[in-house]
Amino acid sequence: MPEPRFSVVVPLFNEQFAVAGTVVDIRDYFEARGESYEILLVDNASTDATCSHAEPLLDGDKIRLLVNDANLGKGFSVRRGMLEARGEIRLHCDADCAPSLASLPKMLELLEASDLVVGSRLAAGAELGQRQTLPRRFVGRGFQQCCRAILSEPTRDLFCGFKLWRGEAAEDVFERLSLDGWTYDAEAIAMARALGYRVSETGIVWTDREGSRLQMGRILIPVIRELLAAKANVAKQVGSTARGGRSA
Repeated sequence: MPEPRFSVVVPLFNEQFAVAGTVVDIRDYFEARGESYEILLVDNASTDATCSHAEPLLDGDKIRLLVNDANLGKGFSVRRGMLEARGEIRLHCDADCAPSLASLPKMLELLEASDLVVGSRLAAGAELGQRQTLPRRFVGRGFQQCCRAILSEPTRDLFCGFKLWRGEAAEDVFERLSLDGWTYDAEAIAMARALGYRVSETGIVWTDREGSRLQMGRILIPVIRELLAAKANVAKQVGSTARGGRSA
């Protein structure tokens, strides 16, 4: 079986209303361009009908479903998908990512000189549709600044759910990550940069979905702890690489 050029990894948790439409949009995008692709859906033990809504679209080849035995975290799900993917170019995106597909051509151009292209809601060129309320945007940007400071990371938008990787870089980075929760994004970017991979950030088309599952006040302290642990893991992995050479 020839390896696809593109792999798209979509983590899922209780996405019964979004999963089918997103899969169809991704499938149609690559089919229209004649590109070889695979879509890996990774379900994180959803408690709704996510899997049954996805099943009619599965073909065991181009569109596959991986199901976690328990809720192991978004980071675990993305890592599982990225390490099982076969494509030379790998995109991981959220279940509401369809509008952002319009930004893929620009990101592919940047990938020619990069190993990771971070889609961003804050960088120049971002085209934002529905947006969160002003108070929530204010809190969110302060939160991002805090996370960036902990990791000494220049990327402005650490957590936007649309990132494009070269396959080799993705495998090298994701096999080293320690965070299983949604903050894995920050660790992945910091790890890639520390290992010497080329990281770029570009504004993308983005539409926020209604309703957020995160309450900043409740998660701030746990996130700070996670990112400090991630910082230590990055230093450990880079030290190991310096002694033994980068893994293939």
